[in-house]
Amino acid sequence: MNKEKISIVVLAAGKGSRMKSSKAKVLHAISGKAMLYHIIKTAQEISNDITVVIGHQKEEVKEVMESYFDSINFLIQDTKKYPGTGGAMKNIVPKNEKVLVLNGDMPLITADALRGFVDTDADIVMSIFDLKDSNGYGRVIIEDGEVQRIVEQKDASELELKVTTVNAGIYAFSLSVIKKYIPHLSNANAQKEYYLTDVIALAKEDSLVISPLLVNEESFKGVNSKRDLADCEVIMQNKIKNRWMDKGVVMQLPSSIYIEESVIFEGECTVENSCKITGNTLIKNSHIKSNSVIENSIIKNSDIGPLAHIRPFSDIQDSHIGNFVEVKKSSLSGVKAGHLSYIGDAEIDKGTNIGAGVITCNYDGIYKHKTSIGKNVFIGSDSQLIAPLKIEDDVMIAAGTTLTSGKVPKGSLIKNQIEVRTIKNFYYKYFTHN
Repeated sequence: MNKEKISIVVLAAGKGSRMKSSKAKVLHAISGKAMLYHIIKTAQEISNDITVVIGHQKEEVKEVMESYFDSINFLIQDTKKYPGTGGAMKNIVPKNEKVLVLNGDMPLITADALRGFVDTDADIVMSIFDLKDSNGYGRVIIEDGEVQRIVEQKDASELELKVTTVNAGIYAFSLSVIKKYIPHLSNANAQKEYYLTDVIALAKEDSLVISPLLVNEESFKGVNSKRDLADCEVIMQNKIKNRWMDKGVVMQLPSSIYIEESVIFEGECTVENSCKITGNTLIKNSHIKSNSVIENSIIKNSDIGPLAHIRPFSDIQDSHIGNFVEVKKSSLSGVKAGHLSYIGDAEIDKGTNIGAGVITCNYDGIYKHKTSIGKNVFIGSDSQLIAPLKIEDDVMIAAGTTLTSGKVPKGSLIKNQIEVRTIKNFYYKYFTHN
């Protein structure tokens, strides 16, 4: 598709009071990214001219979107002076001959679903749903294949109330329509708002062609409440997981798995039930076992879990990470950590074994410190490694050792257990005298 054929305007200025939140509605996340992010990402597939209209929490919305995109136009709209969907279009200056208007609360929209708005020569293309129960919706009256008018439910006749075709809220206008009718919208109504739907009535008075476009309800689902947000999350999660399964990823009980939009799989991968994988995570030729959490990390040629937690900025390759092991901001290559360990701010090399109950003591209350462990190191169970610490190759750390900061030379054995003392018959004496 020629991206120079269409401009896109995303209406994202509203507060979203039904969300019951202090956060702007368009910043609520679906599968790890703000709703507005998903819409802009889709819009970029078909257009090189995207304008986002912002108002409520405009600085926060702009900052978040600019962290992802660097070629988006932002229009700060005076929502008090120009309330409503029509008011949001004031002062828009598109550069292409067709203008597609999207809502900032439709995160499931796809490029394929939007192409139908472009491939027509009508003056206006208006999206419609066909619902079994259209109660509460404005009815779209269509005759001879053209939209004649939009009738709000309270104004509809008995015959019009039987119409199941409703307005889906997305429009494509020719540039000439935008220039001619937006400046003439009026707010002379009960809500004192400027309505984009009034353009339909004005254009019809001038005998312009208004084509209806039947769209998939799921793709154009809007989010107006936390319940809607949860419903959309389920749909998007299914899309994400289905896409990766189609590419060969094995997922056991996929409905129990959560995978964010930014996660990437390569090669032969298996994800067992009840896992959560988030952030910019790459998983290659690895097995993620049940109930494990992986955040913003790299996992290659490894098995993780069950019940492991890989926290952000970890890089794990050719390793075995077992149950109840937590890894944070660490690089592990060819390492075994079978169970019940915490590895934070560490670099661990090939052939090293981390025993049960081993922890890196990386935080002194003010600063984080690094632990460096070489090749073929054996660290016995229940040892504490107090950073900053460097353990060279071929070292053995005896079980129960507390190793203070410093350097352990190659080939050493380190042990500092307290000598065992046996007091015979103490049990009997103790309970006799007490």
